Amino acid sequence: MILLHDIKTAIEKVLPEATVYVADPNNDGEHFEAIVISPTFEGQMLVRQHQVVMNALKEKFATTVHALALKTFTPEKWDLEKDKYKGVI
Repeated sequence: MILLHDIKTAIEKVLPEATVYVADPNNDGEHFEAIVISPTFEGQMLVRQHQVVMNALKEKFATTVHALALKTFTPEKWDLEKDKYKGVI
């Protein structure tokens, strides 16, 4: 779906070193899930990590995206938690 690609691209534009996974679990084109893994998040509080991602998606929320379930990780934290997300990514 093009919107999944658009969301992924918008996040990668502000976090070019990030690994980004985006899904549309309801297949409705409005409710999405994203996992973003980035070294940029090192030392940042969770709220700041989410702000960085959500700011990248402002335009999408104004037009097409209704909701986004967001998980952000540093690479180190992702290595510890990734097994919980098998089947999601």
